[in-house]
This record gives sequence, C-alpha cells and structure tokens, in this order.
Amino acid sequence: MTGHCKNHLKAMKKIVILFKLIFAFCFLFSLNLKGQDTRPTPSKAQLAWHDMEFYFFVHFGPNTFTDKEWGHGDEPEDIFNPTQLDCRQWARTAKASGAKGIIITAKHHDGFCLWPSKYSKHTVRESKWKKGKGDVLKELSQACKEYGLKFGVYISPWDRNHPKYGTPHYNDVFVNMMKEIFTNYGPIWELWWDGANGEGPNGKKQEYDWDRFKKTVKTLSPNTVVFSDVGPHIRWVGNENGIAGKTNWNYLDTVGFTPGHGAPSTDVLNTGNMFGKTWIPAECDVSIRPGWFWHENENDKVKTPEQLFDLYLKSIGRGANLLLNIPPDRRGRIHANDSTAVVGLKKLIDKNLSKSLTKDKDVKVFFDKPGSIVFSSNQQIAEIKDYRENSCNIVFDQPTMVNTIMLKEELRSGQRVKNFVVQILDEDKKSYKIEGTTIGFQRILTFPQIKTSFIAIRILDSFENPIIKRVDAFHIDEKLVEK
Repeated sequence: MTGHCKNHLKAMKKIVILFKLIFAFCFLFSLNLKGQDTRPTPSKAQLAWHDMEFYFFVHFGPNTFTDKEWGHGDEPEDIFNPTQLDCRQWARTAKASGAKGIIITAKHHDGFCLWPSKYSKHTVRESKWKKGKGDVLKELSQACKEYGLKFGVYISPWDRNHPKYGTPHYNDVFVNMMKEIFTNYGPIWELWWDGANGEGPNGKKQEYDWDRFKKTVKTLSPNTVVFSDVGPHIRWVGNENGIAGKTNWNYLDTVGFTPGHGAPSTDVLNTGNMFGKTWIPAECDVSIRPGWFWHENENDKVKTPEQLFDLYLKSIGRGANLLLNIPPDRRGRIHANDSTAVVGLKKLIDKNLSKSLTKDKDVKVFFDKPGSIVFSSNQQIAEIKDYRENSCNIVFDQPTMVNTIMLKEELRSGQRVKNFVVQILDEDKKSYKIEGTTIGFQRILTFPQIKTSFIAIRILDSFENPIIKRVDAFHIDEKLVEK
C-alpha cells in the first residue's frame, strides 16, 4: 500500500470517529431535552389572577326578593325592585375589606338578566325598577372602576326561562349575551361559568357548545380568565365551603372532561393533578351566610371575622384564591352585619399577618450550604441548587414566639415543591416537626406557639430545583391558629 493510500485511510478513520462522536453527542443531547422540565406554567393573566387572592362574589336577582336559592324562571319581572340600589356601597365595602374585585351573578339559573339584554324578555328592562331603565351591570362596572376594583361576571349557561333553551339556537343566544357583556361593560377580568345543566321549559336538555363559548371569549377579551369546573383558566375547588386541599397542585388534566356532570371528581378538583398537563389553579367559593342569596332570617347567621380568617388560612393559605359571597339585600345594599364581618376580617389580617418577623434587622434567613444565596432583608428570589441536602434557615438573635410560617414559590417557573418539612427548636432544644406537601403561590402553616431561635425549612422532594420566592414567620393571636 502506498503512503498516499495509508494517509487517505487514516483520514477516513478520523472522519468515522468524528461522526460517531457527533452522533453520540446528539443522542445525549436529545435525552437531555427529553428530561427537561416541560410542565405547564401560568400565563401572564393567570399570574395576575394569583395576585388577586381575595375578592367578592355578589349573588343578586329575583331570588333576593322571593327567598329562593334557585329560581324557577317563571318569577314576574316586577318582583325585582331594589329601590335603594347602591353599587358604590358594594365597592366601598369591598375596598375596606381588602377585596380586589367583584364578580356578580349577571344571569343565574332563573334566566333573569341584570342588564337589558336584547336576547331575552326576562330582564331589568321588563321590571318596574327605574321604570325599566335600570342596568345593574353598568352601575357596578362603573363603581368598580371608580374604586380601583376588578370587575367580573357570572353568567349561567342554564336558563330556566328562555324559550330556546334545549335547542341548538340557545347556544347563539348565550354567545350573543356574552358579546353584549364584553362590549358594553368591559374590561371583564374574570368570567364565571356555572356547570349546572337542567331541562328547559320545552323539556329538553341543552347541549352546550363549550368550544364555541371559549373561542368567543378569547376573541372578544383574550386577557379575561375563565372559571368553570375544568377552566380553561381557573377551576372549581370541588366544594362550596371555601376550603382548598392541603395538597393543592395548580396542574389539572382536562382531556375528556367538561364543566358540570362531566367534570373530574371533587377530590381531584380539590387537590389538582401532580402531573397535570394544564395550568388551572383552584378558586374557593363560599358564602358569608348559609345561603348564596340574601335572606332576612340569615342576618344573624353571618360568619364572624374569626371564622372568615380560618377560611382565609384554608384557601389563600393553601395556594388558592378566595371568592367570598356577600349578597345585597332587597334595598340593593350590603347589610351592616355582612360589611362589619368582612371589614373585621381585614383588621385581623392586618394585625396578624402584616409584620413578618423575618424582616427584623436581627433576624437572618439563609441557606445552610456554603455559598448559598442569602435572601433575608430584600427577599430576593433564590433557587435551591441541591434541594435534597439544602434547607432554608431562620435564625433569631433572641428567642422569639412563633406560630405561623408563610412560604411562596416563584410560579413563573411552575409549581415544583412536592414535599417539605419545617423543623423548629424550642428553648430546651426540643425539636418540633411540621410536614407539608405543596407550596405553590402561598402556603401558610399555623401551629401552637413555640419560643425559638432557630427554624429550618427543608425541601424533601421537588420537580427540578425549587425556587422559593419568600419565607416569613409570624406570631398571630393563638385563637386564630388553624383548627
């Protein structure tokens, strides 16, 4: 073999080796891509929704005047006559309570529209209120703008009055009603779809065109978040008690499910799916009274500020949002008992959860691994690089009474923490352990007070590296510790 051929053979071998290396690199790179965290993250609108935390639900309509919870749709329009309607009073009450928005039942199951819809003959236009010239949605949307509140609308697809309910034409009616609302009263921050679906006056059950409904909202108002049992943006928490699961994932699987009877089980809605394919966080709806609409015999059954604070811990304190129903009375005003209770809640929150012990200059919050990021005074976002060995520590210069820990994840990177534990050493070096699962937007843990100088928060398991946005400690009134 000539020297030229030998050189050529060597060159060919080098090329073959190079190609093998390139193939191996590409194979490993593809494996790496497959292993990357591809779970869903919230949209910009959903992130803004998480920050809302707490807002009002307002059930108002003919039921307010008939003492019913579900009207039959045959109530005379004239029965709706709130002679002292004051939506600005609703907004002032919401503002004073710390609520950031109001969602109103623009059309409940009875089909009565609180605006003069062109697509129904069962509306405020047919009532004697303001001689048929009134418009509750107009007054409330203006009041919300005046007081800096978000405006949301509940509109029930079920309609026990409309003659076209139970036919394909009713889907046109419902779409046109939504168009009226978005066009005349926007911006609509949240749209609330109830999944109830009963028979209409013609004895037929409606086949809702949910895909068309969703496309209509997306076209008219792409920044509106839509609530139903399965979203598409916000999900029902699975109960009407205002209580989220202690495990509460913002992920949910929705393929094959629909609002109403086609929804996932209430247990799944309460906890979400750890490996869910869509970001659909939970909203906790609950009424301040036994019923959803105002009833005179419930004026002395309004939840106390302390009971509302307990609901706060079990909803917002578990990573969900709280939608608290405050129903106006027959005057069209929020009753004094309701406003006193909800403003009392604000006072309890301000008194007990406004001043974090970790913000004291003599308190350090840090990761115990050398070189870890310190995020004590300015609460910078910190990523735990090795969460199985790392812990976040709170160190007090002096023994301090603590009975509440608040944790927050950075949701822009998704929800990652699966399990964590809080370990507290008391003055006698006795260790107390509090275990938790999910954190999400916020997790508030309360426990019998302990005098301590050291608290460790250890992440036991997580998707990827968890990103802890904030760590706070408080000493709240012992009577408010979660029951």
